[in-house]
Amino acid sequence: MPDRSLTGLRGAITAFFALDGFVFAGWVVRIPAVKEQTGASAGALGLALLGVSAGAVVTMVLTGRLCRRLGSRQVTIGCAVLLCLAVVLPPLTHSAAALGAVLLLFGMAYGGINVAMNSVAVDVVTALGRPVMPSFHAAFSLGGMAGAGLGGLVAAHLSPTRHLLALALVGLAVTVAAGRALMRHEPPAPPAPSHDTDRTAPPRPARRTRGLVVVFGLIALCTAYGEGALADWGALHLEQDLAAHPGVAAAGYSCFALAMTIGRLSGTTLLERLGRTRTVVAGGATAALGMLLAALAPSVGAALPGFAVTGLGLANLFPVAIERAGALAGADGIAVASTLGYGGMLLGPPAIGFMADWYSLPAALTSVAVLAAVAALIGVATRRAAVP
Repeated sequence: MPDRSLTGLRGAITAFFALDGFVFAGWVVRIPAVKEQTGASAGALGLALLGVSAGAVVTMVLTGRLCRRLGSRQVTIGCAVLLCLAVVLPPLTHSAAALGAVLLLFGMAYGGINVAMNSVAVDVVTALGRPVMPSFHAAFSLGGMAGAGLGGLVAAHLSPTRHLLALALVGLAVTVAAGRALMRHEPPAPPAPSHDTDRTAPPRPARRTRGLVVVFGLIALCTAYGEGALADWGALHLEQDLAAHPGVAAAGYSCFALAMTIGRLSGTTLLERLGRTRTVVAGGATAALGMLLAALAPSVGAALPGFAVTGLGLANLFPVAIERAGALAGADGIAVASTLGYGGMLLGPPAIGFMADWYSLPAALTSVAVLAAVAALIGVATRRAAVP
């Protein structure tokens, strides 16, 4: 593939990663207003929000097959359109049941685009011969920060209906522009192994491949568990256990998210210097130490750097895991790893809640450190599979 064409493909899929983060964050910041509009109780809202998770998990399992049949680029564009249309629907509902139904559709689009665009991204990584996967996930993080920031600015001036309609229109415009660029550039086919390579390095058995995909999915799960836990419990820990002002408490997750974005922006350089195994091991160990500091520190001033160190450590684990799963088994591998990773994000918040009831919130948050350490150990155990 010509360099210009490959650059165009990379730019187009980067735009879809940013779009995904932008639209999802735009919806998240309007959840309180939609809750008030529907009159849902906290419990009813929680059940409605499960629609996003249920739709995403079910669709992730099926999207690998759809990508094989229709093509990852086509599925990416189709899911992006559906995502932009679905984000308009929540403010139009007037009951928790209706909200749950439209969020199921939103979750299906969200799950589908995550598998499909990661599949295209793996093709780009293979063609470039460089570990650029973190740069795509950095675009998602930056899009999320932009969507949340813009949502916070317009919340006082626009109703949720107008805000999310404007968000959808922007998203559809980006989809048209990026989609045209995406379809102009054919993803490169992986190079066929030579006859000598076939003799000296026989194909990995299918059972072992599936096992490795699950293992890389477990790394994604360990990472996403921490993201979900810190998003829901980080601010409460700072405010409840360390007596932080609410504004300062909210900065805890901001430190984590900003550090994760910075880590992903520098991820390609890190991977080129250290390699995948060392990056995963160092990242998991760093995150474990950072989370122990954040959970057990006696003061806010010590806990905030812990949140930042945790974000830096976790930053590149998920991109590496998804890229390895895709390199091993294509879109189906990405679907399996993404489903496990998303499951970790769902598991984190309730698991922390139960452990906080049994022990304490600081003790419960140390489970994030434990799973980060597990990810590092998995990295060591699978070092020979770092390159398929």
